[in-house]
Amino acid sequence: MAIYKEKDFNERRGAANEAKKALLERFKSKPSADDPEMIARQQERKAILEARELRAREKEIAKQEKLAREAAERAEKARIDEEARIAAEIAAKAESEASAAEESERVARYLAEEAERKAKRDARYAARKGRSGTRRTA
Repeated sequence: MAIYKEKDFNERRGAANEAKKALLERFKSKPSADDPEMIARQQERKAILEARELRAREKEIAKQEKLAREAAERAEKARIDEEARIAAEIAAKAESEASAAEESERVARYLAEEAERKAKRDARYAARKGRSGTRRTA
């Protein structure tokens, strides 16, 4: 049967000292700022940052070009839509004028037919009046 044994104060203090020593060794083992390896890492990081900034600028330029292209396409579409609307208005106006001319022609024909029927009716009436003055003898 295993018995759990708690660590006493000395053991905990020793473990803490060991951890501090390990941390100090890690810090001491790091190269200094003038070390060629550190200088190379800094230059590498700087090159990475510059490349990242360059890509960001290129991305922004591409975005601006895309926005300009889309704006030009929208303007072209609006122009085409406006031309189509104007053409439709002109066609509708021409159609209404044609239907108005057709209607006036139909009315003129109707009035001419009415005048012709009235003239025939008046001729029949005048003929009947002309006949009523003379009597027939059988």
